[in-house]
Amino acid sequence: MNYSIETKRHSLAHIMAQAVQQNFPGTKIATGPYTDDGFYYDFDFWEAEFSDKDFKIIEKSCKKIVSQNQDFQMFEVSYDQAREIIKMMGEDFKIELVDMIESGKFKNTEKISGKISFYINTGKGGNSSDLQEFIQEKWYFDFSSHLDGDQVRNLKFIDMCAGPEHVASTSSLDANSFKIARVAGAYWLGDEKNQQLTRIYCYAFENKDELDKHLHMLAEAKKRDHRIIGAKLKLFSVSELIGPGLPLMQPAGMIIRKALEDYLWDLHKTRGYDRVRTPHIAKEILYETSGHAAKFGDELFRVQWKEDAFIMKPMNCPHHMQIFADNQFSYRDMPVRYFEPATIYRDEKSWQLSGLTRVRSITQDDGHLFCRITQVQQEVKAITDIIKEFYTTLGLTADYWVSLSVRDDDKSKYLGTDEAWEVSEKALEEASKENDLPYKRIEWEAAFYGPKLDFMFKDAIGREWQLATIQVDFNQPERFDLSFTNEKGEKERPVVIHRAIAGSLERGMGVFIEHFAGTFPLWMSPRQVIIVPVAETFNSYSEEVFQKLKDAGIRVQLDDSSDSLNKKVRNAEKMHINHILVIWEEEQKNKSVAVRNYKTKEQTSEKVDDFIESIRREIQEKKL
Repeated sequence: MNYSIETKRHSLAHIMAQAVQQNFPGTKIATGPYTDDGFYYDFDFWEAEFSDKDFKIIEKSCKKIVSQNQDFQMFEVSYDQAREIIKMMGEDFKIELVDMIESGKFKNTEKISGKISFYINTGKGGNSSDLQEFIQEKWYFDFSSHLDGDQVRNLKFIDMCAGPEHVASTSSLDANSFKIARVAGAYWLGDEKNQQLTRIYCYAFENKDELDKHLHMLAEAKKRDHRIIGAKLKLFSVSELIGPGLPLMQPAGMIIRKALEDYLWDLHKTRGYDRVRTPHIAKEILYETSGHAAKFGDELFRVQWKEDAFIMKPMNCPHHMQIFADNQFSYRDMPVRYFEPATIYRDEKSWQLSGLTRVRSITQDDGHLFCRITQVQQEVKAITDIIKEFYTTLGLTADYWVSLSVRDDDKSKYLGTDEAWEVSEKALEEASKENDLPYKRIEWEAAFYGPKLDFMFKDAIGREWQLATIQVDFNQPERFDLSFTNEKGEKERPVVIHRAIAGSLERGMGVFIEHFAGTFPLWMSPRQVIIVPVAETFNSYSEEVFQKLKDAGIRVQLDDSSDSLNKKVRNAEKMHINHILVIWEEEQKNKSVAVRNYKTKEQTSEKVDDFIESIRREIQEKKL
């Protein structure tokens, strides 16, 4: 039987839990879902310590379990019966889960339908396991109505699990298709107030070849780590005195950031957008009205003023609502479009912070447009055109897809009426079809105020990133009582479309640094050209070339140090400078330059004017 990769990963999570308890008796198990590239399981090792030195032990045990062709069997019991079984197992975390499921506080309650399911692994014969002996000695539970005698006698492992389905037998798994990735700390149920557990992450794929490809990609990703490249190329810094998650842009990094911001504005200014600017703080009542105060809660940075309480803005949209509200618009003015690359602030957990990709000061290339419901599709198309053009320029549109993120059944998490949600979800889906977007409808992922389109792009080594987003919002105009005058002279409520193209400039930069591995296209490169005279006698001509390139608006450096040619070239390559111009007797005589292209390794000889013309064209056309 062919099983999905999710089913195999979930089954392997049970196998790893079994292997851990075999090698670390007394270990308590928590939860263990599958992930995008494998699975993890959380454990309480009690007195024992688990580290990377134990990886091989667990992997060996997992492979042995797979080779034993153990069967997976599922049975369902009532809540009280489940507690009885779990008490016999001695699994305290599972008892808490049963209580949460019965009370409706657990997120997967709707999938369980009043029953608790268990999956057991049974062997093909032999003596009963230590676990079964433990159960028999302590609180014997009558499995006879759920399992036959052989299954009970040969029980190897038992775990409470809501699914999804598991493989029928471990023989359906490739013993060489998985590998322990890393160990980390994790709080029970993701709450930092709860007990800290040990989380073991594993990679798991269909077969060894796919696993090896993934491991190769990870090795390549390590080389491209934007934190390492950012430090090496002096793009950004993080200061302990300023605080984590608050990166500082170095001059070279600011060039990249400004180039991205300028390009984004170029794509908007010809499509009817106007730039606006809003302050970094606002009174709490603004976010209470918008719903952000309740939504973000502990993530808000609060500022106590002499008289009023302020919040450092977690989003720009409530500010833009106020700009719209201060105008008297008619239907002839619609759509109204605002653009603002503004910094917002959220108190992300310290363990979530990472370089530029997860920060506390987030500069969104934000935009909000106010339109009529009949204009949503054409506006989504215009935004989609911007997204496609931007990411095509960056070489990221070869294989992308779009998540149509909608509500799930738990409507308490969202603002607004059912009617508003139905209209906005339909509008986005119709716009997706109209614009031939490769979309998938995904529940759970909607913003709290409306559905959205999230654009998922793959970088140079195949990793997927959620970057651009388009969100339709009927709720904020209602909460702020926004209106314009329609053809009948009556007040009409606008629809708001939130959009961000790069997502945030910080996260976008982090992704682009890794995508290009620090060797940027010339238009956004902070170090485009360096001139390297071979000896001091060529310095005068080198200075002449340097000035000519500088006057042409090219970012150029001159290395007239006493270092050897090889060292100068080596230093230039370490900084990923796009073009290295070597100057010696021949170049000085012919008024030319010897060009070394760092990316292609091509070497050519060109007249200075021709070289300037070619790279100015490359910059202007934003070539990859």
